[in-house]
Amino acid sequence: MRVLYLLNISNPDRLSADSGWIFADLLAPALADAGVEMTVAAPAPAGDARTGFHRTQVPGTKYRARFSNDVGELVSMIRAAKPDVVVANQIEEAPAVRAALLEAGSPARLAGYCHYLPFTLPDDNGSDGADRVRVDPALDDAGLGRSVLLAFAAGLSVCDRVMVHSAVAATMVTTAAAQAGVDLAGRLRVVPPPRDGRLVRDPATTGTTGTTGTTGTTGTTGTTGTSDHGGAMGVYNHRLYAHYGTARFVDLARELTAAGVVRVRVMDLFGDRRAERTGLDDSPERMRDQLAAMAHVQVVSDRGDRVRYRQLLAGTRFGIAPFRPGCPWSMSVVDCQGMGLPVIAPRTGWFAEHIDPDLCFTTTSEAVALAERLATDTAFHTLHAERAFASTAGLTPATVAASYLEAIA
Repeated sequence: MRVLYLLNISNPDRLSADSGWIFADLLAPALADAGVEMTVAAPAPAGDARTGFHRTQVPGTKYRARFSNDVGELVSMIRAAKPDVVVANQIEEAPAVRAALLEAGSPARLAGYCHYLPFTLPDDNGSDGADRVRVDPALDDAGLGRSVLLAFAAGLSVCDRVMVHSAVAATMVTTAAAQAGVDLAGRLRVVPPPRDGRLVRDPATTGTTGTTGTTGTTGTTGTTGTSDHGGAMGVYNHRLYAHYGTARFVDLARELTAAGVVRVRVMDLFGDRRAERTGLDDSPERMRDQLAAMAHVQVVSDRGDRVRYRQLLAGTRFGIAPFRPGCPWSMSVVDCQGMGLPVIAPRTGWFAEHIDPDLCFTTTSEAVALAERLATDTAFHTLHAERAFASTAGLTPATVAASYLEAIA
């Protein structure tokens, strides 16, 4: 099987912070092992020496990625790759891909992967009608949110297969499609992303507790954290966008560190972003500065180095999920779990589907109680460390590649 994999990269300067690129980089070798001839079309190569590569332009902004498609270039790529399947990881691009397939005279199947959902659903699944699907505030500058949502639905309508991360994502996508009059019956498949084998540490064999962590670590904001404050270290390794609910995490971090039982390590995944991106949304920089100013909170950078990222995770005792509304998946949560770190999470979205119910919370006080118990109760921590690690067992690249091939066949 020949696959042309169209990958949108939003963070070319920090690929380690681009989950779409990481997914492709892990999946491509596993697909090659299964006999797939894969060509990745992206601003940066992914995979190994067996993976073909066609360099494309960086979209510049999140809106260009959705509204600017070069059909002529797509036709050229299709004719060169002669694919059996084209995978569009930016669903909004799928109509242009379908047009290019038509122009190129290609019978290739078109599969779309819903890597980012440009909408949310209320936690209670909302009421019937237009209020049930809400536009993503991160994609609603100048009122563009509704147009992005319609473009997403248009992409769904032309795909032969539609892949999503989780059961929660399947519900969200089905709901949005139905609202737009698109029937996905028989076309929807759940294919979760793979875990990163570099971030695997079995707590049953390592016996690590994460009770200590490096303090005074220098991140992009300078030296944060203190050396005179004890307690176990919790890690927050998510993007700091406002629409990820980061303001709520700031409040939680303040409560978590108040009693002296827990410290918090915050990953600055982006570093210095391009002006095109900060001009649309500077919330990661603002949130980073707020967190860096807090006592007993470290803001650290892995500097794009996965070895350093592993070390920073290894020096912690548990993870903290974001307050992202209707979250359909979190690779950062899986990173923690693969390292044997239990993750506490709001009882919503994919978190409620995937994370042990005993580690889900509804209120801030519940979150603090869970964090403090993980910090001090060895038996409780050991149990949930082993459960967290086990929850990723089915996410090896080889296993996911098999599911991927089944989905697009």
